[in-house]
Amino acid sequence: MIYLETERLILRDYCVDDFEEYFRLKSDPETMRYLEGSRPVSRVAAHAEFQKVLADQNGPNRKFTFLHMACRDSHETVGSIGYSVVDATPLGKIVDAGYFSFPQFWGKGYTTEAFRCVIDYAFREDLVWEIIATCFAENVGSQRVMQKCGMTKTKEYSAMLDGAEKRKLEYRLVRK
Repeated sequence: MIYLETERLILRDYCVDDFEEYFRLKSDPETMRYLEGSRPVSRVAAHAEFQKVLADQNGPNRKFTFLHMACRDSHETVGSIGYSVVDATPLGKIVDAGYFSFPQFWGKGYTTEAFRCVIDYAFREDLVWEIIATCFAENVGSQRVMQKCGMTKTKEYSAMLDGAEKRKLEYRLVRK
């Protein structure tokens, strides 16, 4: 089980009791604004997705390392953060990272603090070689998180959001 702490946060694997908070987070339209394809279509779909998360984190070849993010003092849910393995190379895993949090935590440094911790864990403990993360250009907060964590913009391309074509940015960070 993964359990990490930062100055203000606890980052840990999900447990069965987290479903209601997971569903509330994934169902929040503002939280998932830039991740429209990741919003569950129903409570049943969210529950099935959550069961896959639980099964994967206990499996022998874990593919998804997404962690429950909560305040250390109040244990209030902040969001979810982590990565998915997209490839395994002789140098290590290549992962696609992401994060999303409730709007009341935006602009306060929580996600940057958590992402730094996740990056450190990935490189030191999980044999990750390269981290890739993307965001829409208009999501300046997400761009700042990636930049503050040492990632470099490597690509720009078009992607659909809310039925419109928008600029999407790709950032990368390689283990030193």
